[in-house]
Amino acid sequence: MPGNGWQVMASFRRDDSVTQQRLKPGTVKRIAGYARPYIRELVFFLALNSLAAVIVVANPLLLKAIIDSGIVPGKQKVVVWLAVAVAGLALLEAVLGLAQRWYSARIGEGLIYDLRTQVFGHVQRQPVAFFMRAQTGSLVSRLNSDVIGAQRALTTTLSSVVSNVISLVLVLITMLVLSWQVTLIALLLLPIFVFPAKWVGKRLQRVSREQMQLDAEMSSLMTERFNVAGAMLAKLYGRPAEEEENFSGRAARVRDIGIVAAMYGRVFFTALTLVAALATAMVYGVGGFLVVDGTLELGTLVALATLLTRMYGPLTALSNVHVDVMTALVSFDRVFEVLDLKPLIDDKEGAGELARPQPNGDRTAVAAPAIEFDRVEFRYPAADEVSLASLESIARSDTSPGRDVLHEVSFTVPPGAMVALVGPSGAGKSTITHLVSRLYDATDGAVRIGGQDVRDVTLDSLRTQVGVVSQDAHLFHDSIRENMRYARPDATDEQIIGALESAYIGDLIADMPDGLDTVVGDRGYRLSGGEKQRLAIARLLLKEPSVVVLDEATAHLDSESEAAVQRALRTALAGRTSLVIAHRLSTIREADQILVVDDGRVVERGRHEDLLLEGGLYAELYRTQFATQNGHAGELDDLTVEPLPAE
Repeated sequence: MPGNGWQVMASFRRDDSVTQQRLKPGTVKRIAGYARPYIRELVFFLALNSLAAVIVVANPLLLKAIIDSGIVPGKQKVVVWLAVAVAGLALLEAVLGLAQRWYSARIGEGLIYDLRTQVFGHVQRQPVAFFMRAQTGSLVSRLNSDVIGAQRALTTTLSSVVSNVISLVLVLITMLVLSWQVTLIALLLLPIFVFPAKWVGKRLQRVSREQMQLDAEMSSLMTERFNVAGAMLAKLYGRPAEEEENFSGRAARVRDIGIVAAMYGRVFFTALTLVAALATAMVYGVGGFLVVDGTLELGTLVALATLLTRMYGPLTALSNVHVDVMTALVSFDRVFEVLDLKPLIDDKEGAGELARPQPNGDRTAVAAPAIEFDRVEFRYPAADEVSLASLESIARSDTSPGRDVLHEVSFTVPPGAMVALVGPSGAGKSTITHLVSRLYDATDGAVRIGGQDVRDVTLDSLRTQVGVVSQDAHLFHDSIRENMRYARPDATDEQIIGALESAYIGDLIADMPDGLDTVVGDRGYRLSGGEKQRLAIARLLLKEPSVVVLDEATAHLDSESEAAVQRALRTALAGRTSLVIAHRLSTIREADQILVVDDGRVVERGRHEDLLLEGGLYAELYRTQFATQNGHAGELDDLTVEPLPAE
C-alpha cells in the first residue's frame, strides 16, 4: 500500500480510552469560535482536499484509457495524449499538495498561536497560590502537547475525514462500475486485514504508553541532575558511579521498549503489505481469468488493481475516526479547562488607578502614601479555589478548606515611615506583606494604600507603586541589563547604571568583562547571594516605587554581604513607606514602629525601648534572638526564616 501504510499504523496506535471521556457541553460550539477567523482558509483547504480525493480516482481511469483505448488498439497518438494527461494530473497533484500544506500550516500554526498566547496570558494572571500548587511540567504540556492536539481538529483530523470519505466513496463507486465481482472479492478480504491490525494496534497502544512513561522518567532524571541546584546537590552528596548506573538502567529500559515498539511496527507494516499483496494477487488472478475469458478489458483490470491499493487506507483510517475526533476534542477540552479557571486575584469591574502621591518637597523627592490594615482577616484558599487537580497530580487528595492565618490585624504605616514586623516563624508576617502587593486578597477587612482599598485599584497601577524584595531574589537567565529593565522597560543605560550605583553594586558590574551584558545564569546562580540581593534592590530603585516591602531581604547572607545590602536598603527605603520583616537589631531600632505578630495577631506594638520595658513577647524574642547582635552590627544573626507559606 504505497504512501499511506505508516499513516494507517499511526491510526491504530490511537488510545481508544479517550472515547470514554465526557466533554463539557458547548465544547464543539466553542471550538467553532476559534475556527471562525480561519473560515475562508478552511473552505479553500477542504476544497483542495476534495479535489485531491478526485485525483485518486482519475489516475487509475487514465491508466485504463491508455491501455484499452491506446495500447491495445495500437493508437499511438491516443497513448501520447493520455500520457501527457497523466503527467499533467501528476503536476496538478503536486501543486495541490503544496497548496494543501500551505493552508494546513497557516490554519494550524495560526490556531496554535492563538491558543498558546491566550493560555500563556491567562496563566500569567493566576495568583501566586496557583503556581505553588500547579506542576510546571503539566502547564508546559497544556501549552505544547494539548494545544498541538487541539489544532489537529481543524487541520489533520478534519481534512483526513473529508478526503478519506470522498476518496472511499469515489473508489468504491468506480470499482463497482468497473467490475462488481472483483470489488466484492476485495471487500471480502477486508476483515483479514482489519482484525489482525486491531490486535496489533492494541499492543502498540500499550507499548507506546509505556515508552512515553519511560522517556518521561529518564527526562525527569536529567532535568533534576542538570539544573544548577540539582547539579550542586548531586556533586555534594551524590556518588558519580551510582548516578551513572541509575541513568544507565533507565536508558536501557528506554532502549529495550524502543526495540519492542520498532518490532511491533515492522510486524504490523509487514502484515499490511502482505495482505495488500494477497489482495492484489487475488484481483489479478480473478480479473486475469475474466480478461482471458473476454468479459473484462485489460485496462479495467489494471485500474481495479490500482484502485484497490487506494481503498484500504481510507477504510482503515475511517474505522478509527471516532478516536481521532475525540482525541482532538479532548485536547481542546483540556485547554479550555485552564482558560476557564478564573484568576482568584484580578481587577474588579470599574477598578481605578492607584493615585500616585505628589512629592512634598521637604523630606525627599520620593512621594509616599500611607499603608493601612483595617481589621484584616485572612485564610489561604483551598486547592479547588486556585488550581486544577489535573495540573497537580494524577489524583489530588487535598480537599480540606484553607487554614485561617490572620485575625483582626489593624495598623497604619504613616507616609514615609518604616514599620518592622517581628515574631516567631509561621506567625503570619510574610502573609501580611503579601496582602500589600495583592499576591493574596484579605478574606475580610481591608488593606488600603493612600486611602484606597487595594481591591478597588488596577493591579498594574498597584504593582507600579509597590516594590518588593524577598529573601530569594529571582533573576532570569539573561543579561544584567535585561533583568534591570524588567522593572522599567524604557530605562536607559544611564538610568540603569545610576540605580546600580545607588545599590552599591555599580563598581562591581563595571569591573565585569561584559558589564551590563553579563549573563547572570539560571536564577542568577553566577552571582553571590549578596550580589543578587543588591541587584534586586537596584531593580527596585529603577522602578521607583512609593511603597517598599522587604520580606527578610537579608536572610541567609554572610556578614560582609549583609552589610553591603543594608547600605543599599537605606537608599531604597529613604522617604518611602516601608513594611519590613526584620531579623536584625539595627533595622528594628531604626523602625518608626515595631509590630509583634504571633499566631496571626498583632499582639504588641511600639518602639524598641518601650517594648523591652513591657516585658512581653518582644522582650523574650530580644533576649533569645536579638541580644547576641548587640555590639556586633556587622554580624548576621537571623531572627527567623519564614518561607513562603504553602497553605
